[in-house]
Amino acid sequence: MNVKPEFSKNANVAETAPAFLSVWDVHASYGESYIVQGISFNVHEGEILALLGRNGAGKTSTLRAIARIGSPLVSHGEIWLDHKPLHLMSSHEAAANGLGLVPEDRRIIPGLTVEENLQLAQIAPPIGWSIDRLYDLFPRLGERRKQEGVTLSGGEQQMLAIARALARDLKVLLLDEPYEGLAPVIVDEIERTLKLIKQQGMTTILVEQNAVRALQLADRAVILDTGGIVFDGTAAEVLEDEALRAEYLAI
Repeated sequence: MNVKPEFSKNANVAETAPAFLSVWDVHASYGESYIVQGISFNVHEGEILALLGRNGAGKTSTLRAIARIGSPLVSHGEIWLDHKPLHLMSSHEAAANGLGLVPEDRRIIPGLTVEENLQLAQIAPPIGWSIDRLYDLFPRLGERRKQEGVTLSGGEQQMLAIARALARDLKVLLLDEPYEGLAPVIVDEIERTLKLIKQQGMTTILVEQNAVRALQLADRAVILDTGGIVFDGTAAEVLEDEALRAEYLAI
């Protein structure tokens, strides 16, 4: 029987409620490059966690480790989601158990329309939000449903990538640099959407170089530096701590 650890081993995590997602002492590497070095943190159901740090700190590698993407290779540690041991699963199995990763490059499928991209995500169970519901969330996608996905603007492609993740039966949404290259008005729209899906109970981990925007959106923050955790607490604490932001986020 699968038994989920109740709390992370990180002493900085407030042990006041059982975690929905627990990352325990995870180590991961690309070949001989040791990227993630024994990190532990919790994410509680329905919250937005900002995973922050300078370039090369290990943020994307951590997301890929959680999603069980083939690289980096996780050599040690455990990752539990809603009583299920993700560390024992393939990426396909992790996705079937509720993990949805939206990568920085979005990976919209060429040759398919907006609607076909969404339909493909629902070709097999478990199925999440209906396509009509996704169009309600992203009206621009509804207007462009017959347009080839790769011809959309960058912001619209980001919306499509998030909608495609929600088309599955999702428990945790992993977002890697969702604001990259987008105009502020489009970032505002993406943030509005993330707030709406949070109201629906979605749990989200957000990796973002625009740390201030991420912190203003998030409930909690974890800051990485050279593959290890240097802060785990509320987003408000980071916004209030000028020295911490200057040292690890350069803001």
